[in-house]
Amino acid sequence: MSASDTAVTEGGTFTSDQMMTACAARTLRDGMTCFVGIGLPSAAANLARATHAPNLVLIYESGTIGAKPGWPPLSIGDGVLAETADAVVSVPEIFNYWLQSGRIDVGFLGAAQLDRFGNINTNVIGAQYADPKVRLPGAGGAPEIAASCREVIIVLRQTPRSFVERVDFITSVGYGDGPGHRERLGLTGAGPRKVITDLGVLEPDPVTRDLTMTGLYPGVTTDEVRSRTGWDLAVSPDLHALAAPTGAELAALHALQAMTPRS
Repeated sequence: MSASDTAVTEGGTFTSDQMMTACAARTLRDGMTCFVGIGLPSAAANLARATHAPNLVLIYESGTIGAKPGWPPLSIGDGVLAETADAVVSVPEIFNYWLQSGRIDVGFLGAAQLDRFGNINTNVIGAQYADPKVRLPGAGGAPEIAASCREVIIVLRQTPRSFVERVDFITSVGYGDGPGHRERLGLTGAGPRKVITDLGVLEPDPVTRDLTMTGLYPGVTTDEVRSRTGWDLAVSPDLHALAAPTGAELAALHALQAMTPRS
């Protein structure tokens, strides 16, 4: 499925982005604390709160704790976050007290490039950092999220350009060069637990830390997934089909989208 593809289930017609969002939302449990980014990660977190996890605590980088937006915020500075939060604190407090001390259960991250060990690049594309082919927006709080959250979920559309053998620049560490790398760096978080794409779900092998395909979306084949991956992707012997969005999930997504202010 591409971003514009649609499919039909008992719950209704859905796009690949809605499938990704629903799949990501299902990884969140009620009562968790979740460090949220903008875009699909924010949509997923707010979908989870609107469906099966009403007590999910959303934390945004701008300093809002327990935000309850009625629509996916346009940025971390969207006023709806502060207006609906349980508390608003300084950015240094968010990182020093809440994040780096291990108080946040899960962090959602995106990427421009992702490699087989879950390392993320959002800085530069190209061999030379000082003279890249493309200069990207940069890290923001992602390195700290990747290092310190108890677990990390990465949401990213799958293409050979984004899923590469080795990232050009490590912005946020996944499993480095394999087993033991995070431990050698002294990172306290467990690292990426799932990578959710527009084709399915990848998870790190417990021994090698290689990202492995463990779940496929309706209508997707392993050949299609491998054709969009820049390395020899491993496929789990327990590969399973992932359920399409339910009617309740689609209704909640439509409700969130309908509430988004129009300029």
